[in-house]
Amino acid sequence: MTISETAMAFFDACETGKGWEVCKAYCHDGAGFSCQADALADISTVEGYTGWTAGLLTPVPDGRYDLKSFSTDHERGIVVATSVFRGTQTGAGGPVPPTGNTVAADY
Repeated sequence: MTISETAMAFFDACETGKGWEVCKAYCHDGAGFSCQADALADISTVEGYTGWTAGLLTPVPDGRYDLKSFSTDHERGIVVATSVFRGTQTGAGGPVPPTGNTVAADY
């Protein structure tokens, strides 16, 4: 697989709630994670992020990503993806009972 194909497979697995068991094939143990979102402030590993993402799909069962851009910098060995997470809070298990509210969050 090319770097772009591998990155897309990893991104899709992480963002569709496949969890660490699937995503770990694409990174090393203890792989770091960081972002500026307050909701993820306490998450510092990719393993933690994949668990959080899988958990988000319980109260937002139709959660999905809308890929806006995907580019590969071959010289530096970097792939960048930008998306919008979309879904509706119709499932139980969130911080509040289901509201029917929709979410659209850039990331």
